[in-house]
Amino acid sequence: MGFYSEKILPYLLDWSLSDPKIAAYRRSLLAEVQGEVLEVGFGTGLNLAYYPEQVEKIITVDPNPGVHALAQKRIQSSPIAVEHCLLGSEHLPMADHSFDSIVSTFTLCSIPGVEQALQEIHRVLKPGGRFFFVEHGLSKEPNIQVWQNRLTPLQKIIADGCHFNRNIRQLVENQFSTVTIEEFYAEGLPKLAGYLYRGIATKAA
Repeated sequence: MGFYSEKILPYLLDWSLSDPKIAAYRRSLLAEVQGEVLEVGFGTGLNLAYYPEQVEKIITVDPNPGVHALAQKRIQSSPIAVEHCLLGSEHLPMADHSFDSIVSTFTLCSIPGVEQALQEIHRVLKPGGRFFFVEHGLSKEPNIQVWQNRLTPLQKIIADGCHFNRNIRQLVENQFSTVTIEEFYAEGLPKLAGYLYRGIATKAA
């Protein structure tokens, strides 16, 4: 990772993803999270404020040391203990069936090996465990898709691998047989970047 990814991008991400409307999506998604928790793509720790009271500890993974450095104030002020691992999601060191809940918010768009990461998420979930996610991705509108496809190469450079055009529903359903997903445009965001997938995928018991 270079200077931009570690020193500049974390502040841009923290600013852009701190929008109150996005916070509302985080809060509603995380309300049912419980048990042993893994957060994939911890970033600057914006989810910490929205976990329910029963969550006492979270193991987190993120490959960017810059975002974790920025998260330290949130970690220190949170009642939740955070054990952070500086690594990507494609090769998780955790044992099979380790977690009751796994969380991903605005992360699947930028993981280089996203299919492998989802395989790992499925592997480390306990039978009956749930994967909670809210992500932006490919719109259902063909005219929006055209621009998402055109601008993704530039977006990948500006936002360190972020894709406008990943079909999150397809990616998750390829790995999980039981998936509940809402698709909608986020209020107040451009359609290009604001088509959201919010859902819960459950691992077969």
